[in-house]
Amino acid sequence: MGLEKFHFYLLRLKNSSLPELIYRSKQFFFIKKLKNQYSSKKYLLVIPNFDFKIIENLQLPIIYGKADEGLVKKMLSGNLFTFNAELDTIRSFENKWRSTYFSDIKTNHQDPDLRSVWEPARLQHIAILINYIIQNENSELFDRVLLFAKNSVLQWIRENPFLYGPHYISAMECGLRIPLFFYCLKVLNNLTASEFQLIIDTLYRHAWWVSNRLSLYSSRGNHTVAEASGLIFAGAVFKNTLEGRKWLAKGHALLKQELDHQILKDAGPAEQSLNYHRFVLDLYWLAIDFLKKNNLYDIDEFEERLIKAEQFITEFKDSHGWLASIGDSDDGRAIAPGIRPCRTHLNYKKPEVQTFYKSGYTIFNDKKVVLTFDHGPLGMAPLYNHGHADALSITLSVNGKKMLIDPGTYKYNGEPEFRKYFKSTRAHNTITVDRQDQAIQETGFIWSHAYNAELIRKENLNGVWLIEARHDGYRRYKKPVEHIRSLFIFDGTAILIKDKFCGVGTHEFELNFHLHPDVKVSKSRDNWWNIHNDAAEIYVAIFDQKNFRVVKGERGPILGWFSHSYGLKCETSVLNISITGSPEESTFTTVIGIDRPFDLQDITARLDEIE
Repeated sequence: MGLEKFHFYLLRLKNSSLPELIYRSKQFFFIKKLKNQYSSKKYLLVIPNFDFKIIENLQLPIIYGKADEGLVKKMLSGNLFTFNAELDTIRSFENKWRSTYFSDIKTNHQDPDLRSVWEPARLQHIAILINYIIQNENSELFDRVLLFAKNSVLQWIRENPFLYGPHYISAMECGLRIPLFFYCLKVLNNLTASEFQLIIDTLYRHAWWVSNRLSLYSSRGNHTVAEASGLIFAGAVFKNTLEGRKWLAKGHALLKQELDHQILKDAGPAEQSLNYHRFVLDLYWLAIDFLKKNNLYDIDEFEERLIKAEQFITEFKDSHGWLASIGDSDDGRAIAPGIRPCRTHLNYKKPEVQTFYKSGYTIFNDKKVVLTFDHGPLGMAPLYNHGHADALSITLSVNGKKMLIDPGTYKYNGEPEFRKYFKSTRAHNTITVDRQDQAIQETGFIWSHAYNAELIRKENLNGVWLIEARHDGYRRYKKPVEHIRSLFIFDGTAILIKDKFCGVGTHEFELNFHLHPDVKVSKSRDNWWNIHNDAAEIYVAIFDQKNFRVVKGERGPILGWFSHSYGLKCETSVLNISITGSPEESTFTTVIGIDRPFDLQDITARLDEIE
């Protein structure tokens, strides 16, 4: 075992309770025993007799999304969702390990990103074909799409024998495939009896595996919701068996449990990731629509929290419907890109300023300007897997154009230095002290020394919004420092940001503002920087310090990179400035003018009036 893997297991052990240790010990011996049984052919999972009428009687959940014929033709030509990885590389990796028991697969940084390997195996390209079949019964492509969808799902099953190869490593991935298998059984009317049985058998094996490999204890998160959703579909299909009824009950119980665990009381994400929040909510909507249509459980208690969560997400959307990229994002979808389940919405009028106290965000939204301010926790304890060290970071869009951005995620595996960067404090629009993160990155998915962040003030002072927050991430230093950031928002026409510190010692304080790659940045008059993106324009200046410098695409150390989708990165510009001194003597005052620069003296005078 390498040092990196040993460190990972040591951290997991440190963060595990006694019940979790018992659970993981049982898992370890279960997997070893199962390997011996399968390799010696002493154990084969017995599939119960199946009543085909159950499939006929079960109703499909509603899915929305126009079946795009151009995309369908690409699917028919062999295009898959690979998250920008080379399909040949993925195929080579699959072929290398296809005959290997899943727990014996060994990967390293030279291998393709495992998340990219798993993406085409979610079979969401088949979901797009299924959606086309449902919507286009009279299309000239109908028979071709029907045959291709059938052959694709059968080919995947035959190429991936149960428990062998990379696609059984994660129970979540198995859970996500189960609804797709159900859709195939319902929609593909060209299946022979043996083909139908093959899909039924695969669905059963997937559910059995998920039920024995649930993500519990410190692993609870979006994985758990995906697994619960899969158990609900499988449980309904096999509801005439004791095992199926257990799956259905377990899936429902887990969804109920995770509703309070993952969706906070203000309806924000416990994982501190907007992308995963969207993913989790869609898994919930898909599952409860299925439960409701088939009269399996009363799910009224779920909908109230989910509607509030939809309102939460709406708050972050700019005039073009784009969300800020906050926390990890792997571009995952509950069903497929461009397809979503039935979501319940209420008419909702956004307030100009909205604060979510539990999840820790304040959003200013006057339709033209959308400003987000993060004063929330690192992520979901105890491991904080998908959180970024972005306390007191902001994002800004103007007229639907992204200006000050969160640079994104890039990818989880394969380039550890960039995984570390995109999660880091330096990759966000906040302050880094002594070039260290606000918490400690132990691995690509585990943090320690999590910080506390809190909102101090939020009030309207004679038409100027004051929002002030602090965090204690750097109080872990021998000479501790605390960061306090105050935002002053002048009617959506100007934003002033004051960064101050308290503590002891001498430190380096670095401020970064990350710009979208589409913007053009240039030095303007009187030390203003002009940031321009088509119909949007802002001016940025700093006073009481020397001016910003523009950094782009640096590698040593890494700074000035952006990832607009999983697996891709490009260079982008960063306004960067650093000073060294004592906390009390070190301050930054940044002014952002919307559409035009402002007289700094006038802004200072107005601040003096209201402070």
